[in-house]
This record gives sequence, structure tokens and C-alpha cells, in this order.
Amino acid sequence: MHAASTLRRTCSLPLVLFLVLFSGCVSAPTRPVTGYTPAIGEKAAKTAVSMVGRPYKERGDSPAGFDCSGLVRYSYLAAGLDVPHGARQLKTVTIPVSTKSLRKGDLLFFNEKGEMYSHVGISLGNSQFVHAPSSGKKVRKDSLKDPYWKKSFLEARRFN
Repeated sequence: MHAASTLRRTCSLPLVLFLVLFSGCVSAPTRPVTGYTPAIGEKAAKTAVSMVGRPYKERGDSPAGFDCSGLVRYSYLAAGLDVPHGARQLKTVTIPVSTKSLRKGDLLFFNEKGEMYSHVGISLGNSQFVHAPSSGKKVRKDSLKDPYWKKSFLEARRFN
């Protein structure tokens, strides 16, 4: 009995060490996005606008329903670029741009309810953007000049 107990402890130790060392690898890796062009950004923006009126759906990434990053993913896939689903993941594969140099298709990130990079929309130019706001609402256009969005705006980013 004593030998079996010792064997269990020594066999589980390597497993525990493996899990501790590699637990950071459990989350889905974010791969670089390649092949972006301004024309792709414009196509993505056009696709996003065509989804105005579609319902919000948590984790949704199809015309049946979108969350904010699902709308970005769907729009960019339609334009020929595979991008991640998740506002924070989108942040990691984009580069910052100034609001003065915004192009159609650039991503706009927001801090909602105290959560950094918790919301994302697609720039349409002229301070306009399209996004899937929240549960019970529909994909719509809004303005960065609106006091709510102006207050919660974090930064603009672009695929490189």
C-alpha cells in the first residue's frame, strides 16, 4: 500500500508541473493578420453597413445575430481577411492610428462599464461607425461625437 501511494505521488508530480508550466497555452493563440489593404477595409465597412438592423447575439458572428467583434470578424471575412473574434484579441493584431487619419474599416475600441477594450466598432469615416451595441439592440450606425461614445472611446486601430 505504501509503494502504491508513493507511486501515485511521483506520477502526479510531472503532470502537475506540466499543467503549471503550460497553462498559459490553453487560451487560443492570436495569430498575426496578413494581407490587409485599404480596399479590404472599405469592403469590410460596406459589409458591416449592410448588416445594420440585424439582431445582437452574444458570441454571434453571422447575419442571424452579431456581437461587436463578431460583426468585425464577419465583415472582414466577407472582404477576404481572416481576423479573430473578440475585442481584446482584435486589439492585439492591430496597430494604433490617430483619429485624424481614420480610414473606412479601421477599428474603434471603447471602454464600456469600466472594462477596457470591451467594445469595438468599424469606422465609416466622418466620425461615423457601425457596431453591434448590446443585448436587445440591433446593429446600427453611431457617431463618435455622441457624448456617450466620445466619453467611452479608447483608441482607433488598424490591421497592419
